[in-house]
Amino acid sequence: MRVIFMGTPQFAVPVLRALVTAKHEVVAVYSQPPRPGGRRGKELTPSPVQMAAQNLGIEVRTPVTLRDLEAQADFAALDADVAVVAAYGLILPQPILDAPKHGCLNVHGSILPRWRGAAPVQRAILAGDVITGVGIMQMEAGLDTGPVRLEAKTDVDSKTGPQLTAELAELGAEAMVQVLADLAGHPPRPQPTEGVTYAKKIDKAETRLNFSHDAELAERQVRAFHPIAWFELDGERYRVLEAKVVGRAGVAGTTIDDELTIACNFGALRPTVVQRAGRPAMPTADLLRGRPIPAGTRIG
Repeated sequence: MRVIFMGTPQFAVPVLRALVTAKHEVVAVYSQPPRPGGRRGKELTPSPVQMAAQNLGIEVRTPVTLRDLEAQADFAALDADVAVVAAYGLILPQPILDAPKHGCLNVHGSILPRWRGAAPVQRAILAGDVITGVGIMQMEAGLDTGPVRLEAKTDVDSKTGPQLTAELAELGAEAMVQVLADLAGHPPRPQPTEGVTYAKKIDKAETRLNFSHDAELAERQVRAFHPIAWFELDGERYRVLEAKVVGRAGVAGTTIDDELTIACNFGALRPTVVQRAGRPAMPTADLLRGRPIPAGTRIG
């Protein structure tokens, strides 16, 4: 099939590669424009999808918007059979949705209608979902409201956000190839009307560990926001890369031993791998040898 691919982050790269491996003709790749990065943010850094497409020898387009008539005409002129979308990051206006013969198919990282929106993986972990998955959705104007052609599920277990995202990317790539191989055999079915939840974009403030709730929620924060979940001590930020729940009690937000076990409203959280600003990650025991944190220390 003649395919337009639309994606930006690493999550979308396995989908693009799967399309090429399946011998689809990817006539163009659309991705977000390069962003400031590199040292001191002075260099423009292309997205993971743009870099992958260039390595594959595929034309890349990086429009700022798809709302103007010229951009829509350029898109339609590609005469695609279908557009495959995976975490592209721009709203697709109706002329774009309508241009390909079979419309636009989206790889979405949840079992719809649960976790429509921008951050389905992190929200699933934070909520303590046992199972999540990926769906191939026929796109329409609403936010992730379109009918679904195929789903694949997986256990959340103790996976971090990046681990679960990578797994869902591979599942999504496999599912998309299956759907494109037999569109008629995977007809779109409406989403259930019950169980709708929205995965709002992650706010930076959420990555600060909250010890006023249960320890299990704090541990889920560590996994969902890996590797940027953090707490503050004496004005310095410490990232928590791994942690475990301990069934002990104390004053919430205060260490209850000399192993950096932090009391929560219920239970306690013991960081096991931490990182100080500008330093490599290390086991908590190594940190404490050089920087003791006694019981009764207030953690912010």
